Amino acid sequence: MTDTPQATPATTHPVLREKGRLMSASEIDRTLVRLAHQIVEKTNAGEGVALIGIKRRGIPLADRLAVLIGGIVKRPVDTGTLDIQFYRDDLSTAGVRPEVKGGEIGFDVNGRDVILCDDVLYTGRTIRAALDALFDHGRPRCVQLAVLIDRGHRELPIEATYVGKHVPTSSREIIEVKFREVDNDEQVLLVEKVD
Repeated sequence: MTDTPQATPATTHPVLREKGRLMSASEIDRTLVRLAHQIVEKTNAGEGVALIGIKRRGIPLADRLAVLIGGIVKRPVDTGTLDIQFYRDDLSTAGVRPEVKGGEIGFDVNGRDVILCDDVLYTGRTIRAALDALFDHGRPRCVQLAVLIDRGHRELPIEATYVGKHVPTSSREIIEVKFREVDNDEQVLLVEKVD
């Protein structure tokens, strides 16, 4: 007797309904200019500051802020990329801890003032994972956080130093940040899960 393969249930994604646009492309641009000026003011004119984008949408945020800060201080600002996939605490911990390769960020973080960049701050778990990944690369002098949107609902004691916009949300709502570098679109939307 041959076993017949059982049909596996399809992974269903929640149905989302758009509730409204929180930021247009021009509002995102203005917010980033404001954040760049705040970073320059709070970091001694950006001296020694490096920006690290958390993969995916933190990368264009870090890159754009670096260009803006570089324009203000008249010198280039180091940027890097951090992939936190293997550091998430919502993944299985049974496996081997990943090996971190030195060139992933792109510069030496030891003794640097690092600003982690991400699109949305929610529970704080992404940032906790990013800190674990960052410290596997070295020991920065100082670590701060810049986010485009802070939506609340923290599960860990993590706060951003630089916030583009505070958006109180319910647990059914989701913030969708769209950057042209990733999504070929440029806006921030508030959407809601539909039953």
